[in-house]
Amino acid sequence: MSSKIMDAMGLVNEFHKQHGIAQRGGKKYTQVVHRMEAFRTIFGLDYGVDTQVLVDDGHRVVVKAIITNENGIVIGSGMAEEIRGEGHVNKTSALENCETSAVGRALASIGLSGGEYASANEMEAVGRKQQNLNSQAVGSADVPPPPSEAPPPVQPEPPQAEPEDDGIDYSTRDRNFYFEIANTLTGKKSKYTVEKYFIELKPRIKELRTRDEEKAQSILTLFQNRLAELN
Repeated sequence: MSSKIMDAMGLVNEFHKQHGIAQRGGKKYTQVVHRMEAFRTIFGLDYGVDTQVLVDDGHRVVVKAIITNENGIVIGSGMAEEIRGEGHVNKTSALENCETSAVGRALASIGLSGGEYASANEMEAVGRKQQNLNSQAVGSADVPPPPSEAPPPVQPEPPQAEPEDDGIDYSTRDRNFYFEIANTLTGKKSKYTVEKYFIELKPRIKELRTRDEEKAQSILTLFQNRLAELN
């Protein structure tokens, strides 16, 4: 590890003692602004921090941040996701908030974490994102307004034949899916890799919820527990 990285880590540690914000559980978090101050103090303009908006569809914002050395080689990166309107900050500044979180994670990837890998807002956002995921998975179709007048009577349709069994043993498949996730999560050593794995499986979890709400919730609990272990 280079001496400059060691110097930057030492300075962040000092800022952590001076400016660390107490979090739940007694741990402290050093804000991105102080970690960037340490980063620039040690590296000046030799190292760069760049951000890229990967998703901004009016609902979800995803930003990637990278850190490059004096030769333009990427030495660290971080990604963050925010949901517009979820939480006080995201009602007006979701993009800025997401960018700050991504930069904080990129700094943490090169050792400038100040005691926590995730940003303070990311820690608060876990609950918001989980609640949003649950509401999306369940589905919330708009309810049409009541008709202005009574509709004409609907003739009953002839009884439909029961759909044929598609031959898939869902109980076995879903059980294997659960244990596959449980085993894989034990090998995830950072919150970033856990979150990335969750995003990859999100469509399958939503599909599972339509059949087995309890099993889907147990899988979400696996991710929550692993994130808590990595705090």
